[in-house]
Amino acid sequence: MEMQFEKQSFGKRLASMLKVDFKRMFLSPLVYIMGGISLVLPILILVMTGLIPSTTIDPVTGMETTVETFTNVWQAIGSMGSAMSMDLTSMCNINLLFFLVAIFACIFVSDDFRSGYAKNLFTVRAKRIDYVLSKTIVCFVGAIAMFLLSFVGAMIGGAIAGLSFSTEGFGAGGVIACFISKIFISLIFVSIAILLGTVAKQKLWLSILCSLAAGMLLFTMIPMITPLSAGILNVIMCIAGGAIFAVGLGALSNLILKKTSLV
Repeated sequence: MEMQFEKQSFGKRLASMLKVDFKRMFLSPLVYIMGGISLVLPILILVMTGLIPSTTIDPVTGMETTVETFTNVWQAIGSMGSAMSMDLTSMCNINLLFFLVAIFACIFVSDDFRSGYAKNLFTVRAKRIDYVLSKTIVCFVGAIAMFLLSFVGAMIGGAIAGLSFSTEGFGAGGVIACFISKIFISLIFVSIAILLGTVAKQKLWLSILCSLAAGMLLFTMIPMITPLSAGILNVIMCIAGGAIFAVGLGALSNLILKKTSLV
């Protein structure tokens, strides 16, 4: 009697991969470490920068220097949109999380190759595209959690530092649109990190280094794309951009896994 094996559909394969990846993520200390950093980082930034005097005087020349510090809690979420601004408030805000998201995705992918899990997975049942899609979705969910924790941390840090919660000049809708836009931009960083993770495989240092270098190219554009005065158009642009990068780089990651060795 000839044995027949049931052929799993794409949906069943992806659901199975997602179940395994979510379980592995939540059982790993990595996600809790990254979540803790995301929560504490804005608190430290807002409280510590509040101790910096707004003006300093050089004792030798007598010249007065003005330091741009946080005057509003929402500056920890975004800026008013100047792409050329490189002051303290535009550099030390929630945008730093994009690099943390990239590192998280690189470690999550690299662990699969260093432990031999990826090789066993592809040998037994999973297809490369299922793996890439699952990793993209799971890391994106992790990124969303990190951004939400950072938002909570900003509110706590702002309250401790005594910063204003006024939305004058941009409105509450702008803050919401700005925050949602940043979340979808994180999908771009996730896709880049997963692509570089499939290239570097066991070489975690290489995937992190390349991901951070690629992130630096996008970093100065983020304030312009996701200002505090953002609207529905900014959200749509970021959703479209995140989706395009996820599909394009996901297809490239799938091709690399097919054409290269898994060790």
